[in-house]
Parts: sequence; C-alpha cells; structure tokens
Amino acid sequence: MIVSRTPFRITLGGGGTDLPSYYKDHGGFIFSFCLSKYMYVCINRPSADDLIRLKYSISESVESLDHLQHDIAKACLQRVGIDSKIEIASLSDIPAGSGLGSSSTYTVGLLNGLHSLNGNYKSLEFLADEACKIEMDILNKPMGKQDQYLAALGGFVVLEIDKDGSVKSKKINLDKAIMNELNRNLLIFYTGQQRKNNKILKEQDDSTKSNKEEVLNSLHYIKDSGYKILEIVQSGNIDDLGIMFRDHWEMKKKLSSGVTNKRIDSIYSVALKNGAIGGKISGAGGGGFFTFYCNKNHQKLRNVMQAEGLKELEYSFDLDGSKIIANHR
Repeated sequence: MIVSRTPFRITLGGGGTDLPSYYKDHGGFIFSFCLSKYMYVCINRPSADDLIRLKYSISESVESLDHLQHDIAKACLQRVGIDSKIEIASLSDIPAGSGLGSSSTYTVGLLNGLHSLNGNYKSLEFLADEACKIEMDILNKPMGKQDQYLAALGGFVVLEIDKDGSVKSKKINLDKAIMNELNRNLLIFYTGQQRKNNKILKEQDDSTKSNKEEVLNSLHYIKDSGYKILEIVQSGNIDDLGIMFRDHWEMKKKLSSGVTNKRIDSIYSVALKNGAIGGKISGAGGGGFFTFYCNKNHQKLRNVMQAEGLKELEYSFDLDGSKIIANHR
C-alpha cells in the first residue's frame, strides 16, 4: 500500500499568465502558496485478480486500461507502464471544481504514488513537469502550469515561465511573523458553487490567442501586479495586499464572461462593506473559494459571510509539497 499526500494552492499574483497562449509571447509569472488541505491517493496491488480498480466520485472496475474512463488516471498509468493488477482510491479535503487546482493535485499525487510503487524516486520538479505533460500535452486541457508545480513543491513559490514553456521555480522563505500575519488576515470562504473551469479558461485562451486587447492588457497588469505582490509580502507590508487584490479582481473580470456572476458580485460587495479591503476568487472564477484580505474586524467579516451561506476554510500553510506518507510495498 502506497499513500501520497499532496497540497492545494492559493494564487497570490500572476494567475492566468501561466497559460501557453500568454507565456509563449510574453512569459509568465506566478506567486502562490499551498494550504494544509490535501489530496490523498491510496494505491494497492491486489493479489486475487488482475483487474484495474479506481475509486473517486464513482467506482470503476475494468479488465483493460483501454476501458478506464478517468482520463488522468488512465494517462498516468500508461505513463508509468502499469496496465493491470492495480487499485487506486482518492480522498480530498477540498471538493473538485473549486478553483484550488484539484485535477493537478490529483495528477501529481497519483504520479508520486505510482513511481514509488515501482521503486523509482522522482524529484518534485520532475513530478510537476510530468503532470504538465500529461494534462496539457497528452490530454490537451486548456490550463496552465502553476497548479502542477505548486502541488508538487508546496510552500510559497515563485514561478518564472519562459516563452519556450520552461519553468524556473523558487521557494520563498518568509519570516514566521509575516506568515502568521498572512494566516490571520487572509480569510478564505467557500461559496458552495462548484464549476468546471474549462469553459472559462478556453474563453480566456481563445481571446489571448486572437490578441484581444482588453484581455491582453488585463493579463499584462496581472503579471506586473504579481511582482508587486511578491515585494509586498517579502517586505512585510501586507496590508497593501487588500488594495492589490481589489485592483486584480477588476482586471480578472475582463478575462472571461464566466469569471463572475450576480451571486459572486453580491458576496464581494457585502465583504467590502464589512471589513474586507479586497479579495479574489480562486482559479478561473465562476465559483469556488473567495480569499479576502481583512486586517481588522475579522469576526464581523466571518459573521456576514456565514449569513451569506459561505463556510470558512480554516487552514495553515503547507511547506512540504507532495510526499509519500505511507509505503508498505
């Protein structure tokens, strides 16, 4: 039995510039951190038969890898050369479609577990790059590279993405006092709305490829603001994050018509009137988690968000990335 544990992420700056349609011409920049919320992937080699069993929101039991419906699991198994006698089950602290990178978190965790099952150690950077190849190149998903790298590496991470798609990653070591202040003032709430972000990302992707001026200008701003947010966090002047988040939100809404809706706009407005300086929606938008920056009246914001039907996500920071927490081969 192999069990991997892989964290989810929250983007602080640069979100959207990690898509090929943008970085191939302009280069990308991401600054994100990982939460102490995880995807667990359990892998076993049963001895009674040669079936492939996969358990997620549904259960599959097939005799041939060709018949497996879960595209990511199928691609990962093909990648590592396993085509029979395998049982895989996944458990998650975060629901799918919530904008925290669940598909990539699963991909990285599954690859980590499968390589460990085969007795092959792979670096975290290798796992991130391999997950990118599977999701972006093999499965052609309209997505970027931040989710895979954050899930693999953990912690506070900066990604510099070159025009050729190569990624330079750097972990940011923050003072404990700054991390504690971030943990105190970044309040995260679940909207209860799950969504498939492929449609939103495809609209952004198509607009970027066609050089739609409004979308490109927004992405340029988001990239530049990512550098500024990194400086703000490293300097410890984190109250400025609220204003940056508010400006970022206005730009993000220009990327796709699906980024926001009446419900999300209403939540944002209520939050700003009750203690939040600024906030941003997770992932491509359309639902998922809101991250608000609030430096005082925290309980007031919590109370009004609860009244709006949102549930707070209590968290700390994960600094380890994807890891094997059980290995009984």
